[in-house]
Amino acid sequence: MSVGNVSFIKDFVIVGFPGLQPHYYGLVSALLFFVYVFTLVGNALFFMLFVTTKSLQKPVYYCIINLVVGDVLFSTTTLSKIISRYWFQDGTISFLGCFVQMFFVHYFGSVCSIILAVIAIDRYAAICYPLQYHSIMTNQNVLILFFGSWILGLVGPMAMVIRAYPLPYCAENTIIHCYCDHVSITTLACIDRSLYSIPALIYAFAILLVPFAVIIFSYCSIFLAVMQISGNQGKMKTFSTCSPQLIIIALFFLPRLFNYLFGNIGIKFSTDLRLVIIMMYSVLPPMINPLIYCLRTEEVKKLNAKNTNMSFF
Repeated sequence: MSVGNVSFIKDFVIVGFPGLQPHYYGLVSALLFFVYVFTLVGNALFFMLFVTTKSLQKPVYYCIINLVVGDVLFSTTTLSKIISRYWFQDGTISFLGCFVQMFFVHYFGSVCSIILAVIAIDRYAAICYPLQYHSIMTNQNVLILFFGSWILGLVGPMAMVIRAYPLPYCAENTIIHCYCDHVSITTLACIDRSLYSIPALIYAFAILLVPFAVIIFSYCSIFLAVMQISGNQGKMKTFSTCSPQLIIIALFFLPRLFNYLFGNIGIKFSTDLRLVIIMMYSVLPPMINPLIYCLRTEEVKKLNAKNTNMSFF
């Protein structure tokens, strides 16, 4: 059924990487499946370590556990369909399903961004106000911060879906992306999308830049506080405590900010290269984060060393 050049689309087709040759489909699907399994196993192991180890049940690790949950849900949302597209040559996703995926992509991405800011606030309180830390980061305050993160993350994605879903969509139903997101869907609408893309772009910058500003303030304050510590050992211990969070923050924020910045100042990439960059910053942080927790966090390193020593006896 069509009215003029508008048709009622029943489903969309996820194209993935448009320049990828079919004989590489199996390799790409296997690689993405490996990334997904590694993400699930790594985050599940850290979650089990947290649940079974009482010494890890403190605010900073509650922050990390929330990030673990967000990472796994984000990876499940973004990778499931693109793996199916290359493994089973099934890139079709229903009209409603595409909008559901779009909502969860932006929702879990927003939540992870806010949680990273909460982690920075926790480190700021721990290092700049060590004597008041336990009265600041009480269980009640930690719960408020986490519930607030998951609830606040709902607002923007919900508004984007509500505004985009009723739009008239043209006969073209191919999405040149690895998953449904706001830009890839609204590009197919048969109207001027600036009324919808500009508010979405403002939200994207806000959900990145506001937490990023909180993080910059927190770690600049930490750096100044550390510089006042007498003794190199104390400084090194403090920097060692913060380094895992800084690595995770850099992996999450910097590629996203550069991608949005380049896209809005006229620097163009080929479609395939752009998608590779997007997929790298979408799937690599959830996969790498558990390694960072285990290899760069002092308490977890000690637990791993203790468990390794016990396994020899």
